[in-house]
Amino acid sequence: MTTITLEGNEIHTVGELPAIGSAAPAFTLTNNEMGEISLADFAGKKVILNIFVAIDTGICAESTRRFNTAAGSLDNTVVLCISADLPPTLARFCGAENLDNVITLSTFRNPEFGQDYGLTIADGPIRGLNARSIVIIDENGKVAYTEQVPEIAQEPDYDAALTKL
Repeated sequence: MTTITLEGNEIHTVGELPAIGSAAPAFTLTNNEMGEISLADFAGKKVILNIFVAIDTGICAESTRRFNTAAGSLDNTVVLCISADLPPTLARFCGAENLDNVITLSTFRNPEFGQDYGLTIADGPIRGLNARSIVIIDENGKVAYTEQVPEIAQEPDYDAALTKL
């Protein structure tokens, strides 16, 4: 269990992020066309998991924009923006913002994603959603970098994450 805060109030996640150097937990999530996408679909690529609470909040939206900009110049790298939002909500946001360098995925059919990555919030008003985090997976499927922000309203360290690619 990890302790983080939401507007200064203590909340907890169900576990810990995967260890650096460990195999990234497999997952299958729902894309904007209501199809299934799995981590295995990106075998041989570097994968950035930009995990957040909800796309329609300021910092979650900003992280999606920032990674969309960065993704345009990254070789052999895919950015997956992951939340419990429904696929039409994610598609609407990216369409309105002209964000086409990221892939948005929903956990709504697969809440075990948050359990497997230790990110499901266990208590408080946003219980059941995933804590804001970044996970970078290398071309061999190993976890190369993780960051779980200590305060939900805080942006991740984009530069630290991108330097691990």
